[in-house]
Amino acid sequence: MTLELFLLLAAALFCVGLFGALTQQSIVMLMMGLELMLGGVILAAAAAWHYIAPAASEGQVLIVVAVTAMALEMAIGFAVVTALFRSREIDMTDMAAELKE
Repeated sequence: MTLELFLLLAAALFCVGLFGALTQQSIVMLMMGLELMLGGVILAAAAAWHYIAPAASEGQVLIVVAVTAMALEMAIGFAVVTALFRSREIDMTDMAAELKE
């Protein structure tokens, strides 16, 4: 496959994630949109790195670190959302905005 196809797929993932992040009221759906956006960025970075320097291993290490950080971020985010829901039954972004007051 060519670089253009990978970048097109990455742009599609990013756009779907952006649409989901901007239109959803549920915190979980918002986090899923952000995860799709991060996945698109990581896919674009991995494809570009593969086509620029296919023999270099630094790009592979960077992608593994980014995916690991993305997984940790989502695990912590879901833990916070679960704690908010269990303590105050907050599951929408409008309800979570009232927490700062």
